This record gives sequence, structure tokens and C-alpha cells, in this order.
Amino acid sequence: MNDQELAKKIIELIGGSENIHSVEHCATRLRIITVEKEKINADEIAKLDKVKGSFFNSGQFQIILGTGLVNKIYAEVMKLLDGNIQNKTSVKKEGNRFQRAVRIFGDIFVPIIPVLVATGLFMGLRSLLTQEAVLGLVGLTPESVPKELLLFTQVLTDTAFAFLPALICWSTFRVFGGSPVLGIVIGLMLVNPGLPNAYEVGQNLAEPLVFFGFIKVLGYQGSVLPAFIIGIVGSKIEKFLRTKIPNSLDLILTPFLTLLSSITLALFIIGPIFHQIEILVLHGVEFLLELPFGLGGLLYGSFSQLLGIFGIHHIISFLEINMLTQTGWNTLNPISPGNVAQAGAALAVAIKASSRQLKQIAYPSSFSAALGITEPAVFGVTLPLVRPFIMSMIGGGVGGFLASILHLKATGMALTAIPGILLYLNNQLPLYILVNVVAFSVAFILTYTIGYQNSMEKKIHK
Repeated sequence: MNDQELAKKIIELIGGSENIHSVEHCATRLRIITVEKEKINADEIAKLDKVKGSFFNSGQFQIILGTGLVNKIYAEVMKLLDGNIQNKTSVKKEGNRFQRAVRIFGDIFVPIIPVLVATGLFMGLRSLLTQEAVLGLVGLTPESVPKELLLFTQVLTDTAFAFLPALICWSTFRVFGGSPVLGIVIGLMLVNPGLPNAYEVGQNLAEPLVFFGFIKVLGYQGSVLPAFIIGIVGSKIEKFLRTKIPNSLDLILTPFLTLLSSITLALFIIGPIFHQIEILVLHGVEFLLELPFGLGGLLYGSFSQLLGIFGIHHIISFLEINMLTQTGWNTLNPISPGNVAQAGAALAVAIKASSRQLKQIAYPSSFSAALGITEPAVFGVTLPLVRPFIMSMIGGGVGGFLASILHLKATGMALTAIPGILLYLNNQLPLYILVNVVAFSVAFILTYTIGYQNSMEKKIHK
């Protein structure tokens, strides 16, 4: 079955194009909001070639396809739909307010994550290539590296975070029905070179502008929350103006008034308030992660896997982005070895299972989890069996505890398990490998010894 055939079959089993309200995708899953949930034939979808599983969460039917493939199937689905998607007013609201808010949060940040992942990899590579031992292999020292080369690496590593507000405003405008190009411009205004640079202000190298004697105005390089809020407000302003301004003046007045009102609110009200809230949130998270005796890592490592199941893991992206832009490091990534723990638990099930069918699911799921993609293992193996999932939580907790004790820090985000090595290409790499080996081993041993029995196989219905 080729990609087009698979996309066509998915649309058919969803209930046809008339039952599809909207289609999005994240790194591994096709996420579909339907008009009528009852029309979905989930059992047949799960049997499709290349489909690794499916589930309903936060008002979305999510089909697990895996990295790379999900992008291709999404493109084919959109081609087949060709704009024949139901109007948003025709679909009932799925889930409670919190679930809908989390879904919107994911829709905004998921398109941005690949750029930040690439930036994190560039940071890791720069850290590796500028180490004295590595430079010595080509007869160089850190002092002899050409300035032009260092500038080139800075372009690769600094651009995405320097202009992050533009990315966030663009995506927020897109999700809330505004004109994305206006979102980009508003985001660029937040980091206009004419404003005092946020990093320089933070290092006391520059002073913020002071308006009316008490409002401090500065750029928002690397800031997340102010850009997110002004993206919501700006898109709503634009939509309101389009209902009030005559068509003959819309092209001129709507963009003008949207940009003027949005940047005024951003610089004088929303920016100062929400930047402080952003800092408080970051300090609160850092406080929890710095609890004594590795307690923060133990708790987060144990329970972080539940975030994905409940569909609220994209909230963590906000925190990770904040950490990277404010401190240059990500301390949440290393205390999240749950993916490799899932690999250990799934492998134990695969080895011990008597059912050939379960083995065929568990072996590739374990390999997928070792590459950082846990949905096949979670929804196809460990969660239905319950106890293996609990063992993976314990393994993740032990790994998170160890990472916290060792003070591991990542240079980027989103990559975990084996691909996560790219975020630790410095003197932390041996410690990162140790943490993941421990998490994998604990989950594997516990699952193999007390977490799985062949009598549990009837819990998985295929």
C-alpha cells in the first residue's frame, strides 16, 4: 500500500471527507478532529499497513504513523481533501475547556518544534567541534578557530531563538484565524533592533526604555509567553476589525490598525506583565527540579510519561523553550528517560511473551521507543498490559533521579533516548548514556521478573 492509498483508506475509515473537520499532525501522529466521532472505524484503521496504533484524546482521533511517514500521509490526505473540510461551525466542541486549550497549545507549538530541534543539534555540534581535544585532531586550538567560522556557527545556533517571537506569533495567528503574515510582522516588531536587546538588558549591558516614568520597554528576544498572548489578542483584533471596516477600506485599515494596536499593547501592557509571569514560571520549575537528593528528577522522570497519554505534553515544550532562551540549557530533557524505559519494558514483554502476535508488536515497538517514539510501545504494549507501564515509570524515575544527581543539561529539546545523544556532545555524553542504560535496565528487569506474565496477553485485543 503506497502513501496515497493509505491516505485514501484513512479518510474512508474516518467516515469520509464530510466527517473531517480539521487535520493536523505532530512528529509521529496524524491528528484529526471529526464531525461525528461515532463514524470512525478505529479497529479497521489499526489494521492498516504502516499504522502503528490509534487512540482518541483531547477531542482528536490520533493515528500513530511514526516520524517521516506522518508528514507524507498528511500531505496526501490534504491533497485528497482538496479543501473539502467541514466548516468549523459545523463541528461540536470535543472535550472540556482544558482539553481544548491543550489541543490549541499543541497546534501552535508543534510546527515550531522541528526548527528548535535543528537549532539544538547545531548547538550540540558546535559544542563538540570547539572542544580542545577535537580541535587538536586537526591541529587547531580554541584560540585559533577563525572568527568567520564562529560567526557562521552563531548564525546557525542563535537565529531561531533570537526571532522566536516571530515564529510564535505566526503560528498563533494561523491557529486563531488571523493573517499569519501580520503575526510574523508583530513578532519581528517585538525583537526590532531599535529596542534594547533583552539579553543585554539581562546582563546589565543596556538599559530598558522608560515610558511615562514607570513602564519599561525592551525587546523580547527569546521570549515565549508575551508573543503567545499578543498572537491571540492580535488575531482577535484583526478578525473584529474585518467585521466592522467596509470592504473598500479593509486592505488599508485592517492591517494598519491591527499592527498599531497589537504592538502598542505588546510593548506597554502585555509584554511587561507576561514577561514577569514567564520568569516566575521558569523559576518555579527550576525550584522543583532543584529539590534536594534528586527528588525533582525522580518525580518528573516517573510521571512525565503520563503527560503524553493525557495529551498535555506540549505544555512542556513551552517550559523547555523558556529554559533554552533564558539560560541556554534544557534541564527537563535529561530527567525524561521514560522513552528508553518504555523500550526496556516493551523488549521484556517481547522476549517473555508466548503469543507470536504480541511479539510482532512488542519487538518493533521497543526499537521505536529506543529511537524516541514511544506511542507504539505505550498504546500497543505497556499501557494495555498496565504493569509493564508501571515498571517503565519506575525505570524512568530512577533514570530521572540519576540525571538530577549528575546535573545533566541538554543543548536543545525534543530528542530523547538514542537520538538524544546529539544534545550531549560534550563531557556529559558518558553520563547521559549511563542514565539511559540504567533507566532501560531497571524497566527491563522489573518487567521481565514481576511486571509481566503470559496470562496478561488476553488484555491486548488485536
